[in-house]
Amino acid sequence: MARNRDSDDFVGPIRRLLVGVCVFLLIGTFLVWRIDSPRVERFRAAVIDRVVPSFDWAMAPVTGVANLVSDFRSYQQLAEQNSDLRRELQQMKSWKEAALQLEQENARLLDLNNVRLDPQLTYVTGVVMTDSGSPFRQSVLLNVGSRDGIIDGWPAMDGIGLVGRISGVGQKTSRVILLTDTSSRIPVTIQPSGQKAILAGDNTLNPPIEYLEDAAVVRPGDRVVSSGDGGVFPPDLLVGQVALGSDRRLRVRLSADYGRLEFLRILRAHPHEQISDPGGLLRPTEPQFFGPMPQTAENSAGGTDG
Repeated sequence: MARNRDSDDFVGPIRRLLVGVCVFLLIGTFLVWRIDSPRVERFRAAVIDRVVPSFDWAMAPVTGVANLVSDFRSYQQLAEQNSDLRRELQQMKSWKEAALQLEQENARLLDLNNVRLDPQLTYVTGVVMTDSGSPFRQSVLLNVGSRDGIIDGWPAMDGIGLVGRISGVGQKTSRVILLTDTSSRIPVTIQPSGQKAILAGDNTLNPPIEYLEDAAVVRPGDRVVSSGDGGVFPPDLLVGQVALGSDRRLRVRLSADYGRLEFLRILRAHPHEQISDPGGLLRPTEPQFFGPMPQTAENSAGGTDG
């Protein structure tokens, strides 16, 4: 019992001494860190440079855990993206198979019906050299002109949809007025409702639809194609899809990629044959008679007198 009492009497003062020294060091550290002096600032910098790098071993577990969590999240995102890509690839395979079947079916139907495609809808490909660079005029300049057979008014398309029309032809160059230009007005048809309208450019990538017959039957996502009215463009050229703008107006999301206009196809859209007498197409022609001419009364009398 006496030995335990002596140990308690020895440990108690040492514990109080250590606590006092720790409190003194903490207070001293606080005061040193609060002193605003260049000399003390250099001292603090020297202490930080000496002490902080040596604590890398203490931060190693925390850093490792943080990196592990970050890697796990990245692996999880990669797994989700991988599954999405596999699903999209499977859909693409099914779409490819459906497209091949439709292409074969279309070829068979064309062959069975002996369909004659329009030979005039060929095209000339030109390189976009420059654009207008003006916010008030939307146009591009091509490196094809009259020497390539380009005629003013022909439609221009990129790989997907209609871009504009030829407006000005030179010997080696030609200018294309885009559908987004304020001077552009083309007649369009909205499918599947068959509504006729005018696509009017307003210097935006989503030009509005004007003069729509019945807006109630038109829905966002409907297909917009050229109508061919007025002989401005050939019919059924893809323009875009109907979209509802922020101003609650029906607009067209153009299919052409206006951000990367590098090559344009100029369609040789020659005017169709003008029919001046539609009734002549339906009225049967006079039958032609082959053989000796029948004798009339006058011919018979003249023959007797002779």
